[in-house]
Amino acid sequence: MKFQVLSIIGHAPHPLTGELPTAADRLEQVLAVGEAAERLGFDAFAVGERHAGPFLSSSPTVVLGALAARTRRIRLLTGVTVVAILDPVRVAEDYATLDQLSRGRIELVVGKGAEAGHFDLFGLDESRQWDLQEEKYELLRRLWREEGVDWEGEFRPPLKDVTTVPRPYAGPPRVWHGSATSLNSPELAARHGDPLFTANAVQPRAAYARLIGHYREKFEEYGHDPARAYVAAGSGGLLLADTERQAVARYKELYEAKVAQNFRPHLEGKTGYNTPFRTIEDAIADGPQLIGSPQQVIDKILGYHQVYRHDLQSVSVDTFGQSTAEQVETLQRFAEEVAPVVRREAPSTLWDA
Repeated sequence: MKFQVLSIIGHAPHPLTGELPTAADRLEQVLAVGEAAERLGFDAFAVGERHAGPFLSSSPTVVLGALAARTRRIRLLTGVTVVAILDPVRVAEDYATLDQLSRGRIELVVGKGAEAGHFDLFGLDESRQWDLQEEKYELLRRLWREEGVDWEGEFRPPLKDVTTVPRPYAGPPRVWHGSATSLNSPELAARHGDPLFTANAVQPRAAYARLIGHYREKFEEYGHDPARAYVAAGSGGLLLADTERQAVARYKELYEAKVAQNFRPHLEGKTGYNTPFRTIEDAIADGPQLIGSPQQVIDKILGYHQVYRHDLQSVSVDTFGQSTAEQVETLQRFAEEVAPVVRREAPSTLWDA
């Protein structure tokens, strides 16, 4: 298995102390953790994209560009690129530029996003979100694979003999499809032979297993080699301690305060938004959160792997407002005590030369 660190660059007050770093300090923290992730042997670092709520990730291309300049090996992903609200020409240009700057380390995860407000912000009809997603993604594919593109669609003006520049570094970057609640993304990914990135963040395991199962079935039906049906899985935050008892004692108040802070009453009852794992005990027992001893985290990841057969596990260490030093300490412990065991028990060909 491969491992990724994800930040959606949350910028809310600390759920217990109320402290709030400056935007500049928070962004610097993300870059420092990205550098540490490379040093510790993680395979990828991802930055989300949010245009509503307490986040600083509205411009992931800028953050990834800064990180590209400060790293040499680690792959740089998005989590996700909200292609449904963006101009595919701009996406093609921006990420091809990043691909050149990083010498081929860029990969996209595309999705409709996890914030309902961004469709209104960009003057788009949320009820058409899947139509927007499909049309814009398919145009992006053509722009990266063809020159002199002629195109006409519903959601942007036609193109005539368009070649976006720069071209990608060494062919089109890999594009994953973020999948959280709907069969639409697994279907689109399978049709094009693309990999799938399941959110694995809020719902019970069975809900994500259903989406992955649909993807694998359709992937083969569309004539693609099932060995290339790569799957990644998210998680709801990583917190490590020597034992479960220590994890509960150390993090219970923090975890539950953060759950309360993140609760969105206007989205209550809407699938995929508010976590049902309200206590830390629930999260450890049944949630996607990776909380507990290193062995508990190993067992949980391998338990998900039995169901998902995923190739890439994403972890987040800034979910609960920890300091830079605490985040790096957590990543180091994961790299030393968890990752080697999971890599051995669940090998993957993803990113092999």
